[in-house]
Amino acid sequence: MLIFSILALVILGSYADALPAKKHLSTSCDLSGARLQVPANQTQLVAPTCAPSFIGISVGTQNYTCNATTSTYALIGAVAEIFDSSCLYGTPAFDSAPTIAYDVWSATTGITIQEVITTLGLTPDPAVLGQHYYVPNPVGSGLSPKWDFTSSGVTAGNPNAYVIGAKIGDLPSSDSRNIDDLMVKAVEGELASEVFRVETNGGQPPSQCAAGDSNITVKYTAQYWFF
Repeated sequence: MLIFSILALVILGSYADALPAKKHLSTSCDLSGARLQVPANQTQLVAPTCAPSFIGISVGTQNYTCNATTSTYALIGAVAEIFDSSCLYGTPAFDSAPTIAYDVWSATTGITIQEVITTLGLTPDPAVLGQHYYVPNPVGSGLSPKWDFTSSGVTAGNPNAYVIGAKIGDLPSSDSRNIDDLMVKAVEGELASEVFRVETNGGQPPSQCAAGDSNITVKYTAQYWFF
């Protein structure tokens, strides 16, 4: 824990000018003026023209197993906590927050996701919007991503505050260490009709594996927009 605290303070200090003062934060802020910006000259991500319902920072892992036939890792899911970042919108910290969180998350061991966010002070309390994980595909085979807000925040207790999605857009990162940006449409649940994953950091597995290798988890952070 001492090592974590020292590393967190060092990394936090390097981003001090980008972080907002805590007194300006609250657990939920108006997003009526928020608009998702996506890269130009591509067709994989099409940004809605309306405001999102939620914007969150995810901190967690992408999970992989070794495909013995191809000797490469295959995605078998993800596990992440999603924290409310609505009050960062319009501040210098908004786009940099996932990177700041990743720098601490990836540089430390033996800590919880909650400790990363709390130590950085990126969000108040911090406010948890929900969880991200994978479930059996409700309309086909394999696994599908799920964002579950049924037990946290303003949607706590609402059994329909979740979305299971299917990928409809995939834009590779310019950094091969980072997972792709995604556009996902809802196939079940009422939390959102579309989900976008952007501002990704980490999450990519090694390029090769060998038959019999254990499953692995790779730390990542990202920004999620829910429409």
